[in-house]
Amino acid sequence: MQLNNPHNLSLATGVENHLTDSKDRDIRSRRAVFLKWLRKTHGWIGLWGAAIGLLFGVTGILLNHRTVLKIPAVKTQETNLQIPLPTPAPANAKAMASWLQNELMVDRPASKERSEPAKPVAWGDKTLKQPARWSATFSSPQANLQAEYWVGNAFVSVKRSDQNVFGTLTNLHKGNGAGIPWILLADTLAGSIILLSLTGVVLWTQLNRRRMIGFGIGLTSLVLLISFVMQAFV
Repeated sequence: MQLNNPHNLSLATGVENHLTDSKDRDIRSRRAVFLKWLRKTHGWIGLWGAAIGLLFGVTGILLNHRTVLKIPAVKTQETNLQIPLPTPAPANAKAMASWLQNELMVDRPASKERSEPAKPVAWGDKTLKQPARWSATFSSPQANLQAEYWVGNAFVSVKRSDQNVFGTLTNLHKGNGAGIPWILLADTLAGSIILLSLTGVVLWTQLNRRRMIGFGIGLTSLVLLISFVMQAFV
């Protein structure tokens, strides 16, 4: 029978403990690096969200308290004109909108085009045939153009509405006629808020399972409470 040497057992145990400590140090090191990176990311996202949120916050306050602050109301200056059709005339609403964009030197295509077919309408005790109607809308934060054409006429009716400064800010806040770049810029604010919430939760819990469990229970309770309150008002 061969007996184990106590010295060898002690040496093996020491090696195992050293390996375990080394793994723990590696895990703590990676966790510290991740948290450091997460804090920096959280800070930069917060800086961007603050810059964009400042504009939406200021315009939101102006909109909510325009009466108390005695801010000049949204004022619109309207202009109406009739533009003769070219030769040959546009074949449809889309072609009319493209022609109007060049004719009026609008910097963006029509945001809305609509074509209504001819249809019978009641006129007293008679029924008359209403001609087809084409319409196009060009929108921007500063101005709005609405074109209308009744098929058979020799002209297109155009109504232009120019906004004052407060009207322009209102349209920017709502995203009316702002175009895709502005909408995407506003989406970055929403994305920043979401990322700030997620990274903030992780930083607060510091990857601690007990805190994560507590946060999950609290969040679930809050969601259930809101659901019960909403059901009570239905």
